Amino acid sequence: MRSIAIIGGGFSGTMTAVNLARLSDIPLRVLLINSGQPLARGTAYGTRRGEHLLNVAARNMSAFPDLRNHLVEWLQSRSEYCETPEAQLREAFIPRKVYGDYLRGLLLDAMHLGGRSNVRIELVEGEAADLRSELSTTFSLVMANGAEHSVNQVLLATGNPPPAPVPGQAPGFAHPAYRANPWSDWECSLPPSDQPVVLLGTGLTMVDVFLTLRARGWTGPITAISRNGLLPQPHFKGVEYTNFMADQPKALSLAEVRELVEMHCRTLRRQGQNPAIAVDRLRPYTQRLWQALTIVERREFLRHDSARWNAARHRIAAPVHEQLSDAVDRGQLRVLGGAITGLSADGALVHVHVRDSQGVDSEITGALVVNCTGPQASFSKSSSPLLQSLLQRGIIRSDALDMGLEINDDFAAVDSEGHVSNRLFAIGPLLKGSLWETTAVPELRGQALRAAQILLDIAPVAAMPGEEVLEYCI
Repeated sequence: MRSIAIIGGGFSGTMTAVNLARLSDIPLRVLLINSGQPLARGTAYGTRRGEHLLNVAARNMSAFPDLRNHLVEWLQSRSEYCETPEAQLREAFIPRKVYGDYLRGLLLDAMHLGGRSNVRIELVEGEAADLRSELSTTFSLVMANGAEHSVNQVLLATGNPPPAPVPGQAPGFAHPAYRANPWSDWECSLPPSDQPVVLLGTGLTMVDVFLTLRARGWTGPITAISRNGLLPQPHFKGVEYTNFMADQPKALSLAEVRELVEMHCRTLRRQGQNPAIAVDRLRPYTQRLWQALTIVERREFLRHDSARWNAARHRIAAPVHEQLSDAVDRGQLRVLGGAITGLSADGALVHVHVRDSQGVDSEITGALVVNCTGPQASFSKSSSPLLQSLLQRGIIRSDALDMGLEINDDFAAVDSEGHVSNRLFAIGPLLKGSLWETTAVPELRGQALRAAQILLDIAPVAAMPGEEVLEYCI
């Protein structure tokens, strides 16, 4: 029986397995490899905290691009939502733990289809450590515990890596008050709730940590630091606005993209509307626009534009933004712009060294310091033993920006000699350098469906008319 290993049990890996079960008309064995995170839920939806909400309304969070109302219909089957009017439910930002229930249920359904499916999904808990080519059609997948699995194809869906060490951090720096990974159990040994906290980063991860502290009744001061000092913007009730991109947009330079966006932002401001609508209108085309840029332009965008783009693009639910604003207004939350230059220990405290835009150095002290700077940005510095082994042996190579691995148009890995694999594939955040937009459900669900089709070598299934995000592959 043909076999496929999917390495990563979060959204991307889970939904690829589910789509294989939906689509396969041949007997197939699927190994779903999961390590370190709750199965199917992954990092994003493994939270147990009710205050952690989706950053996208329920109407656009179906796990299937071809079943657009699937999540809303599933929510209506639950007792806590059955009496909520559908129009209201479609606009709701539900708890992420509930969305995790949804994904886990989809996986369990796919695993228990019995005679209604040709696919047998097997769960393997543990870390994949290496991948060895046995024959021209077979890989040996080696686990960290020494177990080996013989498979025909492999899909890398490992998701976001942990944050990198902060700049200037001494190698091996460790302190009871410092949490290097915000997605681990950083709540296990908190200081008294009146003590100062420093959060390194001002994006979505920082928001999660802030919300948890607030829910726990934290009374001490909280300082959030990032180079740009920008908080995520809130979602808002938008208005109909012209689609200013052609269905097949021509290649634009970075200067032309900037000019286009700024022109429509000015128009929206004159109309009294939120200029972020212009960013929303670009979303179905972002991957194609990104790929049309030169490597020099992509680097320039990352240097000068990405912080503002992320603040406008990755928005948060309005009630969450209200909590942030309230904390800022009351003086409990302070947001600083500046470069983090190092960490140092001082008894039970940790000093965060910061340099502002004028070159002035200062120290911010915390009884708890959490690294919320986001996933490691350099693929070649990945902490994954599997990815490092594949890189060192030339089975995969970094993309030109070293943001992920290099792939072709069908998600197939490219080796160090430029050869395209017909057995090794990748989706999700591993493709950020190639796609830029590749971390949110509206993009990932399309990738999971297309990856299943590619692995099965079948024709694409069209998305439903009106689908908001059409980017399934590069």
